[in-house]
Amino acid sequence: MVSSSPGSQPIPAKKTSTASNAANSSHHRHHDIQSALGTSFLSASSLAQEMLARDLAACSDEDEDVLVDTEAVEDDGGEDEDEDDLTPGPTLYRRPSGIAFGATRPALAGPGGLDEHPVLTRSEQSRSREEERSLLRDNHILPPKHHHHAPKGGLGGRIAGLYKRLFSTKVQLPRGSVVSRDEEAQPPRIVVIPDETEPLLAHRRPSSSGQHAHESLNEQWDAAVAAGQIKTTWQREAKTIAIYSRSLIVTFLLQYSLNVTSIFAVGRIGTLELGAVSLATMTANITCYAPVQGLATSLDTLCAQAFGSGHKHLVGLQLQRMTYFLMLMLIPVAVIWLNAEPILALMIEKESAALAATYLRIILPGAPAYAAFEAGKRFVQAQGLFHATTYVLLIAAPANILMSWLFVWKFGWGFKGAPLAVAITQNMLPLLLFLYVWKVDGSQAWGGFRKAALKNWGPMVRLALPGMIMVVAEWLAFEVLTLASGRLGVATLAAQSVLVTVTATTFQIPFPISIAGSTRIANLIGAKLVDAAKTSARVTIVAGVLVGLFNVTLLSVFRYHIPLLFTQDSEVIELVAQVLPICAVMQLFDGMAAVSHGLLRGIGRQEFGGYANLVCYYLVALPISFGFCFGLDWKLPGLWFGITIGLLLVSLAEYWYMWRDDWHQAAKEAEQRNASG
Repeated sequence: MVSSSPGSQPIPAKKTSTASNAANSSHHRHHDIQSALGTSFLSASSLAQEMLARDLAACSDEDEDVLVDTEAVEDDGGEDEDEDDLTPGPTLYRRPSGIAFGATRPALAGPGGLDEHPVLTRSEQSRSREEERSLLRDNHILPPKHHHHAPKGGLGGRIAGLYKRLFSTKVQLPRGSVVSRDEEAQPPRIVVIPDETEPLLAHRRPSSSGQHAHESLNEQWDAAVAAGQIKTTWQREAKTIAIYSRSLIVTFLLQYSLNVTSIFAVGRIGTLELGAVSLATMTANITCYAPVQGLATSLDTLCAQAFGSGHKHLVGLQLQRMTYFLMLMLIPVAVIWLNAEPILALMIEKESAALAATYLRIILPGAPAYAAFEAGKRFVQAQGLFHATTYVLLIAAPANILMSWLFVWKFGWGFKGAPLAVAITQNMLPLLLFLYVWKVDGSQAWGGFRKAALKNWGPMVRLALPGMIMVVAEWLAFEVLTLASGRLGVATLAAQSVLVTVTATTFQIPFPISIAGSTRIANLIGAKLVDAAKTSARVTIVAGVLVGLFNVTLLSVFRYHIPLLFTQDSEVIELVAQVLPICAVMQLFDGMAAVSHGLLRGIGRQEFGGYANLVCYYLVALPISFGFCFGLDWKLPGLWFGITIGLLLVSLAEYWYMWRDDWHQAAKEAEQRNASG
């Protein structure tokens, strides 16, 4: 076994390039790069490969001069040591793509996980490279970035030592091994094994050039991984998951606030209005928002693939094609919303149906803008511009709150003011995103309007439909509860509106944590660091449980205070307070299920999670909910009791599957997919 301490025996490393190979690759560099970018689409989706190939063939005549983004492959002359080379391989950075969020229940759609070869921008490549260096330093394979002085004695020294033990990300050396300061400053020597094409007496002179620095780091990394020397700590994983999830939490809460604001604004008008806005939101989610978000998640693959292959102008082409497709899909949606009153009146009380139909008619002008924004989000995310959406929402969300207050209360427009504020805000979103792309960053991937966007829809539709089904299926189970509660009376429907809003708001925290855990585990599994991936999984599970316990405490302690934020009706307040303890317990299982589904996605086993969700929701949870609600006459508590049992079963089934699954096999499969990609 090779020791991990500096100054130990040399670490053998497989030779990654020889002098003759380097000369040959340099001679054919330009040709090889164009060939690689033209044929290696960096995606495991055959549909996406087919689509990109068709687009390249269709656009080749008019865009011969811009098919390959030469800027992405220019040689920097080794000036920036952090820039990665173009050789594909394990990466420690992966985008949290395939996310549909913004309505009641955010969801993961599309292949995701290890089924997508990572497509990175140059800044993301640099981030991945720095992560490799950091792990090598923490495992004592590279010298520390900063020399740390020995802690002083006394109370200050003890506090400093305690702080280091609690928060240091360095892997602890085996007990008894002593590393001096001189040894700590020297990395272990790597012996490069020559192959049959290299002269035995060839001497490798050290070079400070960027290319040789990359080769040296690659050799050290590959050797350390092969020797099983790369470990991680719970401190490092907790820090990484916190960094990954913090911006997602902000974005999720901001976009969901667009829905919450309407419920806050309308709830104090009356019980009937509070129930109607919940019913209208549920109808909008199922008939429009969930299908639009599910279909748009196919752009997570298509846009990222076009950008990563060097054909940036095709990213804008995919955006146009999806936008046109979504606009066509909105035609039947408009028909349903304009005739919603008689449809809803067949299932619930007529007054609530009339108000909900009014809400839908008013927000209808915002639906095309909503679809354009969902497609536009993928356009900027494919370029690594994840903060663009957050910046847009930081403007739109406060504006929505202000308009809701003005329209509903200041101008005295009442119930109709809330959907009007939503419609205006939805039209603001794509306009603000357009201004960001035009004035800040992202316009390089546009390429102008193209007639080709009206062609080649088949692969896109086939790739988009599974994503739509997954999102709709996950949302539908919870939206059915709202529809069922409408049969129990106006007050029950209003209480259901409060409960759905509260539980959906609290869900915006564990779900981003699950995405962060999924992303991190996919990184580590893809880099063949199975033990580190298991450590990260344990940290993510603990984080999900802690957030769940926080939500349990919050809803239990304030169960009589929370409904006062929405309504003054005593009957609704009592109903909400009666059901909130059940919802509080559900929060723990809901967070656990979100994390378990994310971890399955991280190891490339998300198919089991999808099946588990469908079986537990539709064959267990909903029948139990209806049996307790209508059969045993438990009413609203019975509806939530059944869904709580379903979430418990989902989490138990998925954790059992992960415990039994072979993670080393998942790493081998990831390596094979990356190699074939």
